[in-house]
Amino acid sequence: MRFLRQFGLFLVALLACVTPWQSLAALPRPADPLTILAYHEVAEPQQSLIPDLAVTPTNFVRQLDWLRNQGYHFVSLSQVIAAETGRHPLPRKPVLISFDDGYHSFTTQALPTLKLFKAPAVLALVGSWMEPDNGQIQWGDKQIPRSQLMSWDEVKAAIATGLVEVASHTYDLHRGVVGNPQGNSQPAVTTRQYRNGEYESEGSYSQRLRDDLVRNNELLQHHLGQAPRAIAWPYGRYNDQAAAIAGQVGLTVGLTLDDGANSDDLPIDRLRRTLMTADMTLAGFERELAVRQANALDNQRAAKIMHVDLDNIYDPNPEQIQRNLNLLLERIRAMGVNTVYLQAYADPDGNGAADALYFPNRHLPVRADLFNRVAWEIRTRTPVRRLYAWMPLLAFELPGSNPAAREVVVTEASNRSGVLNMGYPRLSPFSDLAVSTIRDIYEDLSRRATFDGLLFHDDVTLTDYEDGSPAALKTYRSWGLPGSLAAIRASDNLLGRWTILKINALDNLAQEMAAVVAHNQPGLRTARNLYAQVALNPRSEVWYSQSLDNSIRNYDFTAIMAMPYMEQARNPRQFLQALVNEVKQKPDGLEKVVFELQSKDWRQQQDLDSGELAGWIQDLYRMGARHVGYYPENPFRNTPDPKVIRPVLDSQSSQPLISSR
Repeated sequence: MRFLRQFGLFLVALLACVTPWQSLAALPRPADPLTILAYHEVAEPQQSLIPDLAVTPTNFVRQLDWLRNQGYHFVSLSQVIAAETGRHPLPRKPVLISFDDGYHSFTTQALPTLKLFKAPAVLALVGSWMEPDNGQIQWGDKQIPRSQLMSWDEVKAAIATGLVEVASHTYDLHRGVVGNPQGNSQPAVTTRQYRNGEYESEGSYSQRLRDDLVRNNELLQHHLGQAPRAIAWPYGRYNDQAAAIAGQVGLTVGLTLDDGANSDDLPIDRLRRTLMTADMTLAGFERELAVRQANALDNQRAAKIMHVDLDNIYDPNPEQIQRNLNLLLERIRAMGVNTVYLQAYADPDGNGAADALYFPNRHLPVRADLFNRVAWEIRTRTPVRRLYAWMPLLAFELPGSNPAAREVVVTEASNRSGVLNMGYPRLSPFSDLAVSTIRDIYEDLSRRATFDGLLFHDDVTLTDYEDGSPAALKTYRSWGLPGSLAAIRASDNLLGRWTILKINALDNLAQEMAAVVAHNQPGLRTARNLYAQVALNPRSEVWYSQSLDNSIRNYDFTAIMAMPYMEQARNPRQFLQALVNEVKQKPDGLEKVVFELQSKDWRQQQDLDSGELAGWIQDLYRMGARHVGYYPENPFRNTPDPKVIRPVLDSQSSQPLISSR
């Protein structure tokens, strides 16, 4: 039961949406997007199995009454499918009601109300829970009486009303499976099981999903006389592989718990639902529906970010790792942050490049299979809504035996004073072999953990003396430029063109890696670190091959390193004000930019006073900034101090704003 209870709490805060990367058939809809509600039990909390997800009968009546009075039209799954095929458009303000799990309260409480309001519903059933006629059933990691779920006769009676269509909720995937060496129980649909010291192969994983979905289809067909057309993914977790398999076995409609609106370009196999919870008041219900239609909830909610070095959590002693992890979890809860950027690579020598990784992969040593565990513990044991895997894009130090190890960024020497030298060892973004290797690494990451976003490291950069590798020079010639960096730099015209092309090439590579990850993490969000000078000094685009305008357009978030002492700012407040002023001038700037502050003065090698950091955060909020973070997190020295920082973070509401655009 622990797994289901953790996930029940987790789902209350689950928000994971992003425009799909792949091109699939879109669902034509009217001007009003389809609203889908995801209910579980309609019961008093004290009488329910998961109190956090139990909507009282009174609130259920109020919600349906409000929907009808506000001009919403209840629609059926058949109407949704007909609209997708172009046969009949949906009415204005359409709403589809769904129920997961098939609890007995559907018969006693939900169905009479649905009949009164003539509201169709989708009822998603778990085959392994339904198959026994009586006795006890395995429900998560505990057993419950079979009588707490609907009987087959009750399901048939519900279908006979003409209002209810049954969907698949999988046969036996509504549970956790062991997902890492530490034994964490994780969603069976998306997790490659860890057994006998190794992870499940991709072939075995796909076959396990297919066998389960087919078995449930056959069970529902046998008992009800009709096979399901839709699947409601347990815990809202799915991936491209699962969605494709579902479509192949006839489950063409997918119901998720992704965030945002069911926009015109959203495929019918991943429709978004609003999770209905016990604490949702009628006012909260109204607001949630309104802000979902804005379809930019992540950007509207104030992100409060802790940037975590997994290198600080790692220790050769597993018991010490657990103590370190417990300390980190305590600090996350104490700080009240809602977003964590978590390092997924190992950089013990501190040169900014990955010497090893914290997940199994094909190309680099594994310092420890740790990212999966820490990410999962943060997502299920703290109030964090978003966890990003912090990864380099280019800065991988491959073993010398790896053929791609020689495909590196070449920095030309210069006698000119003040020439920027990034110092990071990086693979060349223009080498096919290097890019293929990077793609493998990101694919391996996507299969080995559950997370919500990618934060690209500040290695997404090339100076005006980079890249002079053979692969890069060949690319420049294909762009119509000279095959010589000196020749390019000798002309302002060529230098400007080269800079723009490099900026776009780097951003395109980042988007390519995000697309690779999104196959297994379909709710993926993207963020990237950006140097402050890029925002403050137009000339710096040439030095860094970075652009604030491009970044705001290409990534969900841009984390500007707003670090006054690192930038040697004489007046930190004026420095921050200048950054905010530049960001305000950009369309969506304040919604899509994170101001990431420093909690340590690296020049003095000392932690900053928490009061000073709190003052900067307060200043940023007053200036209009919405998203704020800090780096580094120092759990062993208890800095920054949560007692000082949290009150300031709490002063900025995390509730989404209704967009006026």
